[in-house]
Amino acid sequence: MKIAMAQLNYHIGHFEHNLNKMLEAVDTAKQQGADIVVFGELAVTGYPPRDFLEFNDFILQSEAAIQRLADAAVGIAVVVGAPCRNPLPEGKDLYNSAFFLYEGKILHKQHKALLPTYDVFDEYRYFEPAKEFKTVEFKGKKIALSVCEDIWNVGNENPLYTICPLDEMSDENPDFILNLSASPFNYKHADNRENVLRENVARYKVPMFYVNHVGSQTEIIFDGGSIVMSPDGNCYDEMPYFEECIRTYELSLVKQGGVKNTQNRNKIALIHDAIVMGIKDYFRKLGLKSAILGLSGGIDSALLGLGKSSIHDLDRDDVVAPDGFFRSLGTK
Repeated sequence: MKIAMAQLNYHIGHFEHNLNKMLEAVDTAKQQGADIVVFGELAVTGYPPRDFLEFNDFILQSEAAIQRLADAAVGIAVVVGAPCRNPLPEGKDLYNSAFFLYEGKILHKQHKALLPTYDVFDEYRYFEPAKEFKTVEFKGKKIALSVCEDIWNVGNENPLYTICPLDEMSDENPDFILNLSASPFNYKHADNRENVLRENVARYKVPMFYVNHVGSQTEIIFDGGSIVMSPDGNCYDEMPYFEECIRTYELSLVKQGGVKNTQNRNKIALIHDAIVMGIKDYFRKLGLKSAILGLSGGIDSALLGLGKSSIHDLDRDDVVAPDGFFRSLGTK
């Protein structure tokens, strides 16, 4: 079996943009011979959708996009994150879910159980936690679906939550785990993610495919770095940081392990690339074409090396910055 991981840059609430990106990725995954293509957490809506989730029209557009993806899942399964209505009157109106789509149908839905309410996260405000956990069978393999935080409650002396969702599926003996994530950047987080995935495969003895977002959503930056982890605890592959990427992996080779392939995690380089992506996406997603740069004459000016005391028509020759900085922003 071949599994494709699609690490993409989504736009919150821009359903047409997100859907077209995913449909193109489905076609690419088919060309790569994949049996399954996996997208990130709440990929259909973009993450975090926040109060948009309270509008019925928003959920209707999400549901329409899910059906379009299901219709495109011909000869290949699509696993994607999206909100899902809670049919029960009790509790929150929505789940944060992983959908398993194939041949025009929703074959399976696994809701997220562990809903973070710290740092930039406020998920319990909008979502009902999952209470049922089941694997899905596809082409003779049992697959455990999980969503972001659901893999983070292992190996903690003082765990934040009372359950480990994958423990609830372990009796079904899954062949591998798919984790759909939206994991924000900080320069230490890549090491933490790798360690968490390693703890999970040590616990469950099966490969894990972890798919993250890439790109900036206003103040939140996603660095990518999606990971394939073999049961031997080696990082079989790690996708690039701050780049969209689609790669396909042969499950039997991942299970064998013995391969370790990670990206360079130089702190300064990661912070630089995060700043560049944050500025680029902020301008692009808001439709901004220009800006005024105001410098006070203090430490900010000193760091940039400003050569003029007043700014009227600033171009790149007026500012001393690291090689490639303006080129990486796409400025003249």
